[in-house]
Amino acid sequence: MQNYQVVVIGAGPGGYMAAIRAAQLGLKTAIIERAELGGVCLNWGCLPTKTLLRSTEILRLACEGAPYGLVLDSAPRFDLATAVKRSRDVAKQLNRGVHGLMKKNKVTVMTGHARLLGKGKVAVVDAGAEQEVQAKHIILATGARARAIPGFEPDNETIWTAREAMVPKTLPKSITVIGAGAIGVEFASFYSTAGSKVTILEAAERILPLEDAEISDMLAEHLRKQGIEIYTGAYVENQKTTTCGVKVNFTKSGSPQFVESEKVILAVGITGNVESLGLENTKIQIDRTHITVNEHCETDEPNIYAIGDIAGPPWLAHKASHEGVIVAELIAGVEDVHILDPKSVPSCTYCFPQVASVGITEAQALEQGFEVNIGRFPFIGNGKALSLGESDGMVKTVIDKKTGELLGAHMIGPEVTEMISTYALARTLETTEVELMRTVFPHPTLSEALHESVLAAYGRALHI
Repeated sequence: MQNYQVVVIGAGPGGYMAAIRAAQLGLKTAIIERAELGGVCLNWGCLPTKTLLRSTEILRLACEGAPYGLVLDSAPRFDLATAVKRSRDVAKQLNRGVHGLMKKNKVTVMTGHARLLGKGKVAVVDAGAEQEVQAKHIILATGARARAIPGFEPDNETIWTAREAMVPKTLPKSITVIGAGAIGVEFASFYSTAGSKVTILEAAERILPLEDAEISDMLAEHLRKQGIEIYTGAYVENQKTTTCGVKVNFTKSGSPQFVESEKVILAVGITGNVESLGLENTKIQIDRTHITVNEHCETDEPNIYAIGDIAGPPWLAHKASHEGVIVAELIAGVEDVHILDPKSVPSCTYCFPQVASVGITEAQALEQGFEVNIGRFPFIGNGKALSLGESDGMVKTVIDKKTGELLGAHMIGPEVTEMISTYALARTLETTEVELMRTVFPHPTLSEALHESVLAAYGRALHI
């Protein structure tokens, strides 16, 4: 039986980062993965979808290129097969990269399904063969999978999860997306730009319901202008196969309605991968398919930790990665291990236009009793946005009136998923409005809108 100081179960963004950091700190480390290194995010989630969205971004730019001087002899044609192949090639390249990182850091990679046996023992089953390893510390990073709706079980034909939606053989003429969180909105944006007729059904009263209400409403307006049909407050009831594909019955305001399409994409949240892990052999507690942990990602079982999607929200790859580093450093006895503040984890949605945020919304700030200054700066007042031809959207900041703390920042518009890091850094550094106002932002850049939004919160905006 092999003995390790750290065994990581699951090789997604949280797991492989935990393994790398543990190895860097001199701990003998193994990682166990039953599928692909890099997990869902790298192979079937974050990166492949962004690659597909890049393809339709180029298509959109080509279609709108005439005012920029782009002359095409015929209308641009979208080759779906080429876009899908490029997406898969990028995923394969990244997967090879993770293999290289494991080798570089001397992390032992084991293939198979892991099961906790108790007292630090882990069974690894692969192709019917079983072996056991002993670990002083165990990190659970098994992630999550798409949640299904009763009566809407994925069938790889008409009802898809994100995985099937990433590798379509042909472009559907019409698609119904159930769920308007980040995943649902991104697929709606991709397929609509590619040429499908897209309908979104969302049970909440607005799309991207976790984002600031103003941003959600602005995005809905833009998506509708692009031809996407959106029903909020829509509760799906059942579905029926038709000659066209599938008919989804739903109720809105108590009124029965339906929509027909060739395909349905389920994007209604996730379920933690906690089954068959041997948790019954431990004191680990589960709450709605997610493992209960404290601020250090410790479970109720000594020396067993849980990170990433399996440990609860926010369900984001970068949150999982940071938790992996935190746990590795905690195990290694690093002094002053930082605690992750969920409110300082940025959120990004890569639809068109992009959406990004960090911190709390205006409504949450008021509910929590803050007196706030709100700054809004539209991209129509930003020279770089005008030169790009993408002047729709705005930057909104929520600032504590008493202390000047940046409570939250919410953006919709060009490249906001890149710019949100500035505000995330500001929160980490506990920057107030004074430092943000005194910071020199280069011109001409989109980032000037970040500066102007803070100025606007105090009636000092210069370009509106």
